[in-house]
Amino acid sequence: MLLKNFYLLLLTFLSCGVFAQGEDEPVVWTTTLERLSKTDAVLHFKANIQKKWHLYSLEEFEDGPLPTEFTYTYDSLQIALNGEMLSSVPKKEFDQIFEIDLPFFEDEATFSQAIVLLDPAVEEIRGEINYQACDDKVCIFRTEPFAFSLTDKTVARSLIKVSEQDKARSAALSLSLKNKHFLSNGLVDEQNTSPLLNLFLLGFLGGLIALLTPCVFPMIPLTVSFFLKQGSSLRKGIFNALLYGGFIVLIYVLLSIPFHFLDSLNPEILNSISTNVPLNLVFFAVFVFFAFSFFGFYELTLPSSWGNSTDQSSNLKGITGIFFMALTLAIVSFSCTGPILGSLLAGSLTADGGALQLTAGMTGFGVALALPFALFALFPNALNALPKSGGWMTTVKVVLGFLELALALKFLSNADLVSHWGLLKREVFVGIWTFLALGLTLYLFGLFRFPHDIKGKLSKVRMGLGALSLLLTAYLFNGLVSKENTLTLLSGFPPPAFYSIYTTTSDCPLGLDCYKDFERGLAVARLQNKPILLDFTGWACVNCRKMEENVWSKPAIFSLLNEEVVLISLYIDDRTALLDNDQFNFQYSDGRIRSISTVGEKWATFQSLNFSTASQPYYVLMQPDGTLLNTPIQYTDAATYLSWLKAGLAQ
Repeated sequence: MLLKNFYLLLLTFLSCGVFAQGEDEPVVWTTTLERLSKTDAVLHFKANIQKKWHLYSLEEFEDGPLPTEFTYTYDSLQIALNGEMLSSVPKKEFDQIFEIDLPFFEDEATFSQAIVLLDPAVEEIRGEINYQACDDKVCIFRTEPFAFSLTDKTVARSLIKVSEQDKARSAALSLSLKNKHFLSNGLVDEQNTSPLLNLFLLGFLGGLIALLTPCVFPMIPLTVSFFLKQGSSLRKGIFNALLYGGFIVLIYVLLSIPFHFLDSLNPEILNSISTNVPLNLVFFAVFVFFAFSFFGFYELTLPSSWGNSTDQSSNLKGITGIFFMALTLAIVSFSCTGPILGSLLAGSLTADGGALQLTAGMTGFGVALALPFALFALFPNALNALPKSGGWMTTVKVVLGFLELALALKFLSNADLVSHWGLLKREVFVGIWTFLALGLTLYLFGLFRFPHDIKGKLSKVRMGLGALSLLLTAYLFNGLVSKENTLTLLSGFPPPAFYSIYTTTSDCPLGLDCYKDFERGLAVARLQNKPILLDFTGWACVNCRKMEENVWSKPAIFSLLNEEVVLISLYIDDRTALLDNDQFNFQYSDGRIRSISTVGEKWATFQSLNFSTASQPYYVLMQPDGTLLNTPIQYTDAATYLSWLKAGLAQ
C-alpha cells in the first residue's frame, strides 16, 4: 500500500506541471456574504467548474485525493464558526486511480458556513480555499485567498481583487530587459562540484555518524546474521539483506517527497519556510531539546505503538516483511537519527532547490545507513572486525549534542537577523560557540561527565578529538577578539561582519556602499553612469555570507565592486513591513494572487518575475537601461567570479 501511495503521489506531482500557465483556470470561485442579523451571517462560496473537470468534496479519504478545505483567519474573541461547513450534494463514482468510491462536483458547487459575530465592531474575515481539481489527464492544486466585508448588510464580491493601483505597482516591478538571451544561457558555473553531489555526500556523512550511535550500531551484526541464517540458501540470505538495505534507502527518500509538492505550488515557499521567524524559533527549541536527549537527560522516541505495529508486520513473509523490518529500524533508531535528519532537513530548506537537494541528502543518509547491512551480508567474516559496543558510543552522542546546540544557535540567529532584533550580534554568536567548543573540550578530556556516562580510562581516539576541539576553541577565541574577519573556515554560519556590536557606520558587506532599494540604486547608477550589480541575497543565506567573506573580500574583486559598479543588495527574506500605502496584491500570469506586505516579499516577487528564479545568492550585471551585460551567476569560487565581473564590465 505504501508503494502504491508513493506512486500516486509521484504521478500527481508530475502531472501538476502539465497544466500550463496562461490557460483558463479549471475552477473559478466567487463569494457572497448573507447577513441574517447583527450577530449572525452566512459565508457563501460558489465554484464554477469547467467541462471535463471535477472538484473533490469536503470529505477526506486516507488513500484518496486532497479534499476541498476552507481555512479562516480571524480572532476567536470576535468571530465564531456556527456549525460545520455545508455543501451541495456531490456526485459519487468509483475512481480508477484511487480505487475507491469518491464524491466530487461537476459544473458547479456551493458551500456555506454560518458564523456568529461576537464583536459587532469587526469589519472583515479572511481566509484561503485549498483544493484539488482533476480532469481525465492531470490534477492541479490551488490556494485561493478570500475576504468578506462585514460592514455591509449584503455584500456580493469575488475573491480578492487586484485594483488599478495594484496593477500599477505590479507593473513597476517588471523590468524591460535587453539581451534576454543571457537568461536562457543558464547560470555561469565553472565549478566542478555539484550542489546535489555535495548534499548527497553531506547526507552520507550524517548516515555514517548515525551508524556509530547506540541505536543503530548494535543492530548491524544481529540483522545480518538473521538474514544469513533465515535464508534457505546463502544466496537467498544475501539477496534479502541487500533488499533490506534498498528498502532503508527508499524509506528515507520517501520522507522528502512532500517537500516537492510544496516547491511545485510556489517556488519561493521553501525559502519562506527557511526564513520564517516562528519556524526558526521552533527549530532552535527542537534542536536544544535534541541536544539534551543526546546528553542523556531523557530518551527521545517515537510512540511505541508505531514500532510495535511495524515489528508485527515484519513477521510477514517475503518482500513485505523485509520492508517492514527496514521501517522498524527507521522508527526504533529515531532517538539517534532524528536530530541528524533534522539538521539535514533544515540545512536543505535554506538552499537553492531545497526539495531536490533534500532528496539528495536523504538518499545519501539512507545509502550510508544501508551500506553496512549490504557489505557484511556479502562478506560475513568481516563482522568479526567490528568493534564491540561500549562507552565510546555514548561519547559519540555527547559530541553530537554539542553540535546540535551549535546548530540551534544558528536558527536563533536567522530569526534575529531577519527581524533585526539585534540580540545575537556577531561577537555574541561567536562567544557562545567558543563557550560550547570549550565545554566539548573539557568533556573529551574527562573533566566532567553527563548522567549516562560510564567512568573509565580515556582512549587515544577521545584524547585526539579533545585536542582537535581545543584547537577549534582557540580558533573561535581568536576570531572573537580579532577585529579582522579571521573565521573564514566558518563563513556563512556566524552573522555577517557588519552585524557587529562595534560597527554602526555601514550595514553593507565589507563596508561597501550598497543600496537596499532598487529604485534608489537605479537612480544613483544613472547619475554616476555606472553599471549595476544586482545582488539577490538574504539575511539567513549561508552561501551569500560565504561569497561576501571569501570571494568579495579578494582585493581584485573588492576593487571592482567598490569603484566600477553600483551595488544593489535586495534581501529576499527581509520581514520588515512595507508602509500601508506601499502594500499591494500581485497577480501572477496563472491567476494566482499574492499579497505583498513585506520588503522581502516585494524583492522575491521582483526576482521571480524578471529572472524566473527564487534562489540566492544570485548576481546580475546590467546597465541602468536594463541591458544585461552577461549571464547571471550564483555561488562560485573567486577566480570564476572575477572572470565573470571582468567579462561583464568589458561590455
